[in-house]
Amino acid sequence: MPHSGSPAVRRPGGIGNRLLAALPPADFDLLAPELEKVALDQDMVLSRAGDQIEQVLFPDRGAISLMINMANGQTVATAAIGREGALGILSVLGPSPSAITAVVRAAGTASRIPASRFHAAFNRSPAIRHAVQIHIRAMLMQFQLGVACNALHPVKARMARWLLHLRDRIDHDVLPLTQDALSQILGVQRTTVTLLMRNLRAS
Repeated sequence: MPHSGSPAVRRPGGIGNRLLAALPPADFDLLAPELEKVALDQDMVLSRAGDQIEQVLFPDRGAISLMINMANGQTVATAAIGREGALGILSVLGPSPSAITAVVRAAGTASRIPASRFHAAFNRSPAIRHAVQIHIRAMLMQFQLGVACNALHPVKARMARWLLHLRDRIDHDVLPLTQDALSQILGVQRTTVTLLMRNLRAS
């Protein structure tokens, strides 16, 4: 799990995470005492498939990819999360082990809260429930578009989509991705990524 920074999150002039920032002050205050600022380090594994979801993480900066691990050892990314959403929020649907592995693809910071405390606030606050519903709908749409893209588009187009996906979630045009990371995200060999990057630069 990410290591701790400052002990708690207050509501200053602005909040980096858009899901938290959209909450009315009284509803945010249900979460604030339990929110803890943490660092998201490059390539950090935040959770693994099969782990129980014990924390809900609200990124302020950086980008996280959700990875599916196949039986043959291959991986492929299914979605990205940044400051627009949260990791572990599906735990409000009931206790179950995580189906994905979450990996930091661009370093940043986040606010973290124990899942049990988030569930308690979720049950008390219609505004928090509404925010979660909006986020879950957005994630389902992202999953559906990803399935369609993987089925219909060649790898070059899928790579371009992922580069844009991650760019949308960070504050600059330099993406801190290695070719190994891209090969994991796309579920292809690194040599394929090398060739695709060369073609992309040429075009």
